[in-house]
Amino acid sequence: MSTLHSPDGTVIAYEKVGEGPPVILVDGALCHRASGPARPLAKALADRFTVYTYDRRGRGESGDTAPYAVEREIEDLQAVIEVARGSVAVYGISSGAALALETAVRTPGIHTLALYEAPFVVDDSREPIVLDYSGLSRRESVRAFMRAVGVPRPLAALLSRMGKLKAVAHTLPYDAAIVGPHQLGRPLPAWDVPADTLVIAGGKSHAWMLNANRALAEAISAEYRVLEGQNHMVKAKALAPVLEAHFAARHPQEV
Repeated sequence: MSTLHSPDGTVIAYEKVGEGPPVILVDGALCHRASGPARPLAKALADRFTVYTYDRRGRGESGDTAPYAVEREIEDLQAVIEVARGSVAVYGISSGAALALETAVRTPGIHTLALYEAPFVVDDSREPIVLDYSGLSRRESVRAFMRAVGVPRPLAALLSRMGKLKAVAHTLPYDAAIVGPHQLGRPLPAWDVPADTLVIAGGKSHAWMLNANRALAEAISAEYRVLEGQNHMVKAKALAPVLEAHFAARHPQEV
């Protein structure tokens, strides 16, 4: 594990594996390097890329500096990009996809981008997601989040008791700040994304998620792909070949 300092002084923990062109993975809600899909995916990509994973602020071994702002998380990712030589491919999942998207708009160093299931709500295929964690305990916050994204009530109650999720539940408002403006059932803005972008959704995911990511691809003029047999908990072995092909197109001679 290595560390860097974000512009506001926050310590951000990261690690890298593999050899080849740099790729950065950005986690979604309640995940970090030691808990979530990033390490298995990094391992699957490491034969062809140098893969950077990092703990978003407030999670794992990274620090946290108040007050929170989405711009600070963008600066965190930009700091990782600088460590990775300043010209990179980025993959983000769920709220991490939204964070990667916002960073790509502001960061010329991201030349290639892949987004998996940004959890936007763009139509009436489900009710808007409006989450206010004020006054909730960590367990209550996890349960509220799980129910909002469609986890059945008994499973949401079970997951809310898990220590590893409660440990990072205080960062759920951070995710809400990133994705909340785009979860109200309204059309998406037309982001100007210079990066070569692929938007991916799972074929077994909810209709609202498929609708949202199809709309996202249209809004940013990106390629759209559905991974059949996958849902929001996408498997590394199904996703890695898709990312390899997309990222290798930028540097075919290097991979």
